Amino acid sequence: MNPATDNPPPAGSGTPSDLPGPLAFQLMLLRRMADHEPARVEDALRRLGVTRAQMREANRRWQARMHSPRARTGLQPYRALLGTPESVTTRRIGDLTCEALTWPVPLWPDLRFEALTAPGGGVWNAWLVRAPGAPAPELRTTADLVPWSCTVDEVARAFPPARPMEGSAPTRWRLAITAPGPDGARQDVVAEFTWGLYQRRAEGTEGVEGAGRVE
Repeated sequence: MNPATDNPPPAGSGTPSDLPGPLAFQLMLLRRMADHEPARVEDALRRLGVTRAQMREANRRWQARMHSPRARTGLQPYRALLGTPESVTTRRIGDLTCEALTWPVPLWPDLRFEALTAPGGGVWNAWLVRAPGAPAPELRTTADLVPWSCTVDEVARAFPPARPMEGSAPTRWRLAITAPGPDGARQDVVAEFTWGLYQRRAEGTEGVEGAGRVE
C-alpha cells in the first residue's frame, strides 16, 4: 500500500451534516468515551463546535457503515473518513508481517489513530497510540493515571506485568495491573480504555486469574 498513490474517497464524503471526515471520525471516538468521561466529552464537543446530536449521528453512521451487509471491509471505512494515512510502516508480530497505518487526530495532537492490518487486508487492531517524537507521560503511581493521558501500551510498559482482560465492547480494553499508590502502598487496579485511550480505573482484579500477560 502506498499512501502517495492510493486514491481513497474524499474525506468528508457521506458524513453527517456534511461534516469533514476527520471531524466525523473524532465524534465517533468521543461517543464511545462519553459513557466513561461525559464531562471531558462535553468539553471536547464545545472545542470542536458541534452538538451531542451531531456526535450521536456520526456514531450511528459509522455503525451502519461497519455493519451493513454491503459494507466494504478492511481499511476502507477508515480511509473514507480519514483520507490518505500520514504513514504506512511494515511491522513484524511473531510470524506475521503486518502494515501499520496512522492518521493525525486534531483533538489529541500528541496521538495518532493506528490501524494494524493483517495479511489479506483485514484490520487486526485499531486504536489511539502516541505520535512519534511526542513525549509520553511519566507513569509512576496510580495517581498518574489521568483520563485521556495515556495509552494501553504505555500503561502496560509502566506497570509490568499487565494482564489483559476482556472489555465490555470491541472498542474497549482493560488491563489488570499492580501499581504503587500515592502513599507507596501497592494497589490492584483495573485500567479501562476506549479506542486505546485511558478512561478510568476500577479497584480489584476479580476474574483475571489465568489471564495472559503483557510483559
